[in-house]
Formats: sequence, C-alpha cells, structure tokens
Amino acid sequence: MTVTARPLVTAQYAPNSETTLYTAPSGTRTIIDKCTGTNGTAGAVTLAIKIVANGGSASAANQVISKSLAAGEAYTFPEVVGHVLETGGFVSVLAGAASSVVIRMSGREVT
Repeated sequence: MTVTARPLVTAQYAPNSETTLYTAPSGTRTIIDKCTGTNGTAGAVTLAIKIVANGGSASAANQVISKSLAAGEAYTFPEVVGHVLETGGFVSVLAGAASSVVIRMSGREVT
C-alpha cells in the first residue's frame, strides 16, 4: 500500500456552474484532509460542496455543505474533512458567483 499526500484541487476559483474538481483515480481510495474556501469579494457568496460516489451524479442528495461566505471570509470546511472517495468518486462544487471564491483541497491517495 502506498499513501501519497497531495493537493486534490489546486487553488482556483470555484465555478458558478456545477463542476467536478477532483475524481479519485482508478485503483485509488482518497481521503480528504483539508478544504479551504476564501471569498475575495465585497459581498457574501455561497459555496456548495458535494461528495459523489462512482456512478452517481452531483445533486442535493450528496451535498455535504452549502455555506455562505461573508466578504473576505476564509472557511476551512470541516464538514468535508475525513470523507473518503473510492475509485471514481468525485468532488463537485458550485459557487453562487463566478470569480469570487477560491477553493483549495488536499488529501491522501491510497493505492
């Protein structure tokens, strides 16, 4: 068994349309260790994070959190820390506005 700590999502703006940002590679189990969202705008912006099993689709049924981030707020999303993705499982996000919230996620891939 090999464990590799790595960024799962490099720092980027969360899109304002439902988008998959990370998918667990074949033969890999992924553990989410850290997830940060930072709102760099002057107003509140919502960020929704979904953790979806292989073969599933991003929907309200697998939403882990939807959080309104105040202007300038950084939040560590403890609600997603510790979740495990099996092969093909993925993380999907949706921001309330484009180019507003920067998201970054790191974790461990176990092969």
